[in-house]
Amino acid sequence: MNRSDILRNFRVSFFAMSRLSSFPWTFLERELENDKASGVISDILTQTCLHPLCQKHPPSVKYRRLFLTQLINRHEASDSEPLDELYEALGEVMGAEEGAACYKSYLLPCGETVSLSENVAVISEGTTGLVTWEAALCLAEWALHNQQNFTGRTVLELGSGVGLTGITVCRSCKPSRYVFTDCHPGVLQKLKANVRLNGLLDHSAPSVSVEELDWEAASEEQLREIGANMVIAADVVYDPDIIGCLVKLLSKILRCSSPDVLPEVLIASTIRNPDTYNCFKRQLENEGISHDVLTGPVGHVFPYNRNSTVEMVKLYI
Repeated sequence: MNRSDILRNFRVSFFAMSRLSSFPWTFLERELENDKASGVISDILTQTCLHPLCQKHPPSVKYRRLFLTQLINRHEASDSEPLDELYEALGEVMGAEEGAACYKSYLLPCGETVSLSENVAVISEGTTGLVTWEAALCLAEWALHNQQNFTGRTVLELGSGVGLTGITVCRSCKPSRYVFTDCHPGVLQKLKANVRLNGLLDHSAPSVSVEELDWEAASEEQLREIGANMVIAADVVYDPDIIGCLVKLLSKILRCSSPDVLPEVLIASTIRNPDTYNCFKRQLENEGISHDVLTGPVGHVFPYNRNSTVEMVKLYI
């Protein structure tokens, strides 16, 4: 890993608020051994806390404090030349107040950035839908490596959460229409704000909308009106109490479409509880819905915990 790789790794990981233990600290320490002038530290600051993106869409105050503390510890341990801007950055963030929300930003291969307002707490307003989860990142990576599956199509996303997957698809895969959906009022408000934040509601092509979709109340007429020929969802299989209405909705989507234009349906799930996930698969089978597990290499684009088991399935009748 050369210095350019180190700087990119720090920038990508910092703006995605990755676990601090995942940063390339060992490579940094080696660089500091060869650069007592603190140039690499200054470059890292320029790519993180002093970057214009951090001024516009900053990670949480707590995260920035912890990051700068780690950076200072490495710097001081290396016996490098003092760097005033490092302590000035820490002083600035020590005086900042933590809000209920912060920003995570993800760099796309096309050079654009997806920035998302997310809640600092994992669970807030009675929902886990106000943060980005691993399955959404995995599905977004799959989309980036299978862009032809989305190009020119009408895409319906179930349980869009804060919008990472859909915004990535809209930015990179050229769908003709994209419909973000959720049913929790707080999630819908945050979702719409993030879609607008990324410039997809004002002057966008494709046509983009954010709609309320209650899985139990959704009618065949409503689904036909959307007319999706691609349906995706990430991290929607986590609660045994909602699996039944999810499977009924998926059955309705597959069966209300014309036989010659059956939608492609992809579900990405982080398998936290195997019993819950197996229950989902059993209920699919009971509804006459078959599934194939999608395998094959997908390049790493986003930083996230890859120790989690994420499975993607394609559904069909």
